[in-house]
Amino acid sequence: MVARRDYFTVDQVRAAEAELFTRVPDGVPMRRAAFGLARVVADELRSRTGGVVGRSVGLLVGPGDNGGDGLWAGAMLRRRGVAVQAVLLNPERAHAQGLSAFRQAGGRVVDRLGEVDVVVDAIVGISGKGPLRPAAAEMVAAVRVPIISADLPSGVDPDTGAIDGPAVRADVTVTFGAYKPVHALAPASCGRIILVPIGLHLPDATLSQLDPAEVGAEWPVPGPFDDKYTQGVTGVCAGSAEYPGAGVLCTGAAVAATSGMVRYAGSDTEVVKQLPEVVAAPSIQETGRVQAWVFGPGVGADRRDDLARLLATDLPVIVDADGLTILSHEPDLVRGRQAPTVLTPHAGEFARLTGASPDPDRPAAVRALAEQWGVTVLLKGRATIIATPGEPTLVNDAGGSWAATAGSGDVLAGIIGALLAAGKPPTWAAAAAARTHALAANLAAHAGETAGAPISATPLHTHIRPAIRLLRELPPTATN
Repeated sequence: MVARRDYFTVDQVRAAEAELFTRVPDGVPMRRAAFGLARVVADELRSRTGGVVGRSVGLLVGPGDNGGDGLWAGAMLRRRGVAVQAVLLNPERAHAQGLSAFRQAGGRVVDRLGEVDVVVDAIVGISGKGPLRPAAAEMVAAVRVPIISADLPSGVDPDTGAIDGPAVRADVTVTFGAYKPVHALAPASCGRIILVPIGLHLPDATLSQLDPAEVGAEWPVPGPFDDKYTQGVTGVCAGSAEYPGAGVLCTGAAVAATSGMVRYAGSDTEVVKQLPEVVAAPSIQETGRVQAWVFGPGVGADRRDDLARLLATDLPVIVDADGLTILSHEPDLVRGRQAPTVLTPHAGEFARLTGASPDPDRPAAVRALAEQWGVTVLLKGRATIIATPGEPTLVNDAGGSWAATAGSGDVLAGIIGALLAAGKPPTWAAAAAARTHALAANLAAHAGETAGAPISATPLHTHIRPAIRLLRELPPTATN
């Protein structure tokens, strides 16, 4: 069984920590966390400087347990021959035992960090809210070496990943006991994320990420008795004379993803010219039987009747782009629909659908729209969020922003459509498509080179099959 990566809210982690404290002696969880943090810092020193002994580490230490984690880790590093200096941003509230251990080990308390190889951000932990205070912000702004954050980057909201002022941008984040939503929702601020287990017993998660190996293992491929019809037939209504590329990209993505057959409904001859395997019809009514529909990319905002016709069927329907504009004026077309429905807005389209930005708490906003309309909602972004009523919310960290290019969403809609036509449930189909789409963008950007280069939707589309191939080659992994 392939494990998913689960993310736990501040309240869930606090409850698990309280239960842990009833099972283990006082101070043990903090020392477990500090030992893991010290190990990561030592590894980082070794990889960046070639050694540990004689290297120098700076600590930015806030009050409370997060500062205590940093001080205990500093004491452990000092015993390994590292020169460690610490700035106490709130000396009166510094963790007493951690500070005592730090001083006994030979660590130095300073007013301002001198020259160091690595800085540890132990300013605030999961209890912190809001941006860095001025003194901390000034210290962080002066850092010119890699930053390793304890639990989460200070100044970034632990539950929403929101940043509303000065905050740490870490190269590495060492999280204790559990991944938190911030690690999925603000990956650019977290850098590389390393989990240090401390013995927490955690509840069911409300936010999870598909493991790439799960996507590969569950990807639909032809079986010994399959034919072009049994693999799933995808219907695509996309593109127009004004936007012919949208039809090509969306339909081509469905072809590349998995579909045994793709039927195109429309008059754009460019689709069949570039994709001769597609079966075309001039209208939705004249299209043969399909198992799922994709509607919206580049069709224009005057196709309300076509969208209504599709939504009146008992087939899964993905609504994207211009289809979302139509729904923003007439949401009753989709509300209460019994068949699977997937809406794929970006932040601007989300605001048109709801009248409000999805920020700062994107998971909550996506869940609310999904519940109110009775649909699956995929909110696009570096961290794409997928919610369906009554199911855990899924998130996909793309690992970069290479897919932030015109036409990229048309490609994503086509992949989702193919997976739905193959019989996959909408939440999984949307999340697996997002994972594959992100990997295809990364492959296109690097294309065998070490450094990435900007891409467009066409090379992204051409890398869908290589992305699927890579995902299917992955061995099962346990990520929690």
